[in-house]
Amino acid sequence: MNFSNLTNAFLSIVQSIGIFDVLDIAIITIIIYRVLSLLKKTRAFQLLKGVILVLAVYILAIRLKLKTLKFLIQNLLQVGLIALLVVFQPEVRRALEQVGNANVLMANLFKKKTPEQAEIDRLRKAIAAICDGVEKMSEDRTGALIVMEKFGKLDTIKQSGTFVNADITPEIIGTIFYEGTPLHDGATIIHDGRITHAGCVLPLSDNLEISKEMGTRHRAALGLSEVSDAIPIVVSEETGTISFAKNGVLVRHLDRQSLYDMLTKEFIQPIIDSSEKPRQTNFLRRKHNEKQ
Repeated sequence: MNFSNLTNAFLSIVQSIGIFDVLDIAIITIIIYRVLSLLKKTRAFQLLKGVILVLAVYILAIRLKLKTLKFLIQNLLQVGLIALLVVFQPEVRRALEQVGNANVLMANLFKKKTPEQAEIDRLRKAIAAICDGVEKMSEDRTGALIVMEKFGKLDTIKQSGTFVNADITPEIIGTIFYEGTPLHDGATIIHDGRITHAGCVLPLSDNLEISKEMGTRHRAALGLSEVSDAIPIVVSEETGTISFAKNGVLVRHLDRQSLYDMLTKEFIQPIIDSSEKPRQTNFLRRKHNEKQ
């Protein structure tokens, strides 16, 4: 086949491609990219390389007609899928959570996000990172005290700590509270989806009805919740129990999902509600600014 025939064949193929073929390829490409992006952030990414290698060997076994090897790999793949779902259940759960919290894929591609939606997405990402970090510290029995600032300013408390100004990731949270680091004993302050200060000193609660089983972190969390609208989160060093304080009340024995739901209700639901009532929101904001 000469060059002219190759050119004609190529042009014929290009002309046969329709708009829906391009759309089909684009959607598949985006899906594959999103799946790989999610896997890359987990230990499952290394496993994916092994799966690809096994599939390559399987194809080779078919080509060379290696019946025994083909039989073994077929059975391995059947049993391995169930085993992977069991071993990587946390990763699968988090991946599905991200998919559930994300906008519809086509809406993200063709619809511009509103400022409220952008803020919601940013806060969801921060809350998920906080919950991941807290869950890991709970498993490792690492004590932690995280304060999520709301409307009330915590400037005095921030002055007692160290300025950080970092994005929220489970690794950074774990590093801050790792035993032996200079900032692990104090409270970490989170404002507007970022870690702003660490090693902060909180006021202790004077409530005499607090159980003697609760340590300084729990008393500090209750003390701050009694004098501000901030939301302290505590991980017990002795038991790994996750607790949540609000308005002087401590909610204990939380798991990752219940903590995620409570933080979503506290920080994301008000934004959703206010976006549905723009006039009332603007009025309240003007009143809030006038008071300040």
